[in-house]
Amino acid sequence: MSKEQTPKPNTTITIRRRIIITVAVMVLGGFGLLGYNLGCLQLRDYEELQAKASKQQMRATTIPANRGVIYDANMKVLAQSTTVWNISVSPKEIPDEKKEAVAKGLSEILEVDYDALLERMRTSNSYYESVKKKVEKPATDAVREWVSSADLPGVNIDQDTKRYYPYGDFASTVLGFTSSDNKGLAGLEYYYNDTLSGTPGRSVQATNALGYEMPYAEESYYEAKDGNSLVSTLDEVIQHSLEKNLQLAVKTHNVSQRAIGIVMDVNTGAILGMATEGAYDPNDPFTIYDEALRAQVDAVQDDPATADVNEHTEALEKARQFQWRNKAVNDLYEPGSVFKTVTAAAALDSGSSTINSSFSCSGSLTVAGTRMRCAHPEGHGSQTLLQSYVNSCNPAFIQIGTKMGAETFFSYFESFGLTQKTGIDLPGEAQSQFYKAESLGPVQLASSSFGQSIKITPIQMITAVSTAINGGHLVQPHMVSKILDENGNVVKDVTPASKRQVISEETSAQMRTLMAGAAVSKTQVAGYQVGGKSGTSQKLDSGDPEARIASFVAVAPINDPKVAVLIVLDEPHSYSSYGGMLAAPVAGKVLGDVLPYIGIQPVYNEENGEAQVTAGLGDQTGGLLVDVQAALQKQGFFSKVVGNGTTVVRQFPSGGTSLAKGSTVILYTEDGAADSMITVPDIIGRSNTAASQALTAVGLNIFKEGVISDDTNIKALSQNVEPGTQVPAGTVVTVVFGDNTIYD
Repeated sequence: MSKEQTPKPNTTITIRRRIIITVAVMVLGGFGLLGYNLGCLQLRDYEELQAKASKQQMRATTIPANRGVIYDANMKVLAQSTTVWNISVSPKEIPDEKKEAVAKGLSEILEVDYDALLERMRTSNSYYESVKKKVEKPATDAVREWVSSADLPGVNIDQDTKRYYPYGDFASTVLGFTSSDNKGLAGLEYYYNDTLSGTPGRSVQATNALGYEMPYAEESYYEAKDGNSLVSTLDEVIQHSLEKNLQLAVKTHNVSQRAIGIVMDVNTGAILGMATEGAYDPNDPFTIYDEALRAQVDAVQDDPATADVNEHTEALEKARQFQWRNKAVNDLYEPGSVFKTVTAAAALDSGSSTINSSFSCSGSLTVAGTRMRCAHPEGHGSQTLLQSYVNSCNPAFIQIGTKMGAETFFSYFESFGLTQKTGIDLPGEAQSQFYKAESLGPVQLASSSFGQSIKITPIQMITAVSTAINGGHLVQPHMVSKILDENGNVVKDVTPASKRQVISEETSAQMRTLMAGAAVSKTQVAGYQVGGKSGTSQKLDSGDPEARIASFVAVAPINDPKVAVLIVLDEPHSYSSYGGMLAAPVAGKVLGDVLPYIGIQPVYNEENGEAQVTAGLGDQTGGLLVDVQAALQKQGFFSKVVGNGTTVVRQFPSGGTSLAKGSTVILYTEDGAADSMITVPDIIGRSNTAASQALTAVGLNIFKEGVISDDTNIKALSQNVEPGTQVPAGTVVTVVFGDNTIYD
């Protein structure tokens, strides 16, 4: 049996020392590593970790800034922001047993899908799930009351703003609209987005480890700064007149590619009215408002064979872009004979022709092997430049352009601002297309001289015409005159100065003479001297050889021009395609509204044609027959009595109707008396007097528009009630008169 050996004392001491040293090293190393890490955390990584901690411990809420207001020139609100609320839930803060109640209550109040909301709340562990955005005050108040009464956690109500356009589709292609996050997507809203947007504020609240807000923690609040506001140059009254008359023209003449209208202050370039018809409602911009266009989109079905192409979605997007386009700025067109205003001004100012220079027209002219026709097939014979302009003669203007030469023609084309964008403060302005001087061969110069083979925008065209008659100054077209801060103080006056002198004052005076002569047989505004020029251009690249653009530019008063009106009807389908017959009356009606509104008083004389005097018809029902007849006679109206009573029980037309003096009012004196029905005659092609006699002879009234004169060329061009229609006696038939021999 062996004895157990006892360790030697020295060995035991050595082992103990080793253990002590090892433990000491480990402890010191651990503390060293800990110290190093603490140093890194406190010194090297301090800022990064502090940011992460703040992010975990603080919850920030954005406070939206109100978008600035857009006003018209008279401070009427055209676009403004209203307060709405975004409703959301925080699934992480809602106990599982209460999620059904939350989903049920919100789905009923906000009309959202219950099952979808409940599924999101059960599967999400986030602090934010959107339920519904842009909620109006009544629904938001209902949510607040329900949450408070039911004592339910995790339902959040955050303030937001929503853009509101009080006039609906008014000036929509100019104003534009905003996205759901209040960013401008079109029009002035887009162009001035940075100006209108403002700066959002923030509310920062401390939260605990579970993410709940700490009720006694300090909250940081950074106030939002509202955006600046715009004072536009649009005048609400003028804009409404422009839109009203464009809508009527589109309907009357079946204009398939929309109509364009611009009203400009010729001396400042301020746009008083601008419209593309048909329009859309910026309060709901993604809905297609044209019924025919919407039907076309609805008819597009996705082809299963091309599953990767959503044809319906593409058609819908294309239709939306079409209705949003501001054709006055975004689209190019060949202006046709309206452009002869620029050619004539260049020829007169350069001295290559005078107002009395002679040019001949046999009905056509061949240039370098290309035959170019006059719209007047038999030709005009020998004529002066003034007569050539009034006759809108293509062969004459080919000779005028040729005589001027390519270099001179192009130098004026450039000086009138037609080689560059105007710089109007609207998005998407198109770049014109033209031949430079070195590319203007005989054929190109010839066609350009009468407004074909070049493409410009309507805003360029009306700016050039304004330059021609305002003394020769190229004005800067603009939509905004002032920028205001949130307190209404003027931050910036943005009215631009004129760019340059293009033609002399003397040449401009001659252009006013030319335009006065060209407007006589095409448009007339009783009491005012109007200048103008018609245009009818082929859409050479449309694929349809019959496609036309009918246009007219009118300026008044021509002896001291204040405003210009350009009307463009893109592809009309009517009794004519000529601008002098279709677009000229529209321009005349707009001027008839605008001129007295801006304070220019009418002066009636032989040059202004027959003045159709109208009066508002009062409501005469309930009055004694003898008194009513006397009152009507005093107003200049005739009356016809139906019945044997002594008191007027009904009248036709009704009270509030505007009637031409000399019209007849039907007075009914017995209850239940049937209307006397009249068959409307066909008066197209009749003279002013003959048309009036034909309607009054059968018991109808006439309201005249256009050129009201007994000149042999002035005939009835259209009537608003179809021939053969049965209407009550006394019905007012609106008749448009004009020169039916006009060719552009």
